[in-house]
Amino acid sequence: MGNAYLAAELLGIAQQTFDTTLQYLKERKQFGVLIGSFQALQHRAAHWWSEVELCKSVVLKALQALDKGDDNSPLLVSIAKAKLCEVSELATNEAIQMHGGIGMTDEYDIGFYIKRARPAAMLFGDYSYHGDRFALLSGY
Repeated sequence: MGNAYLAAELLGIAQQTFDTTLQYLKERKQFGVLIGSFQALQHRAAHWWSEVELCKSVVLKALQALDKGDDNSPLLVSIAKAKLCEVSELATNEAIQMHGGIGMTDEYDIGFYIKRARPAAMLFGDYSYHGDRFALLSGY
């Protein structure tokens, strides 16, 4: 059950870092041009957004299974935790990169998100642990 809550917390971190960074991309100018207009950053942001959207479904399904007392809930919770470990790392890394490294300073909240996401991802099993657990529960 704790992993479902951690997955939901990591989802919140991934969503908030995305929203904050997207706003930053719309405001920050470099060489007189908004950095959000750079195609490379647009591609990275689109990938990041799609990963966060996928995670919303995974976490919702895991929490619904727990509410129903579904026999598959341990399996679904492991999927959610594993996926959110992966995506929260992507989200916090991208946020810091797209903020140009200044995101690690106390001037921006992005640094606080990475400092929370890393231990939360490791607590009660990281990506590898839950990937192995999923395989074991699936009969592999």
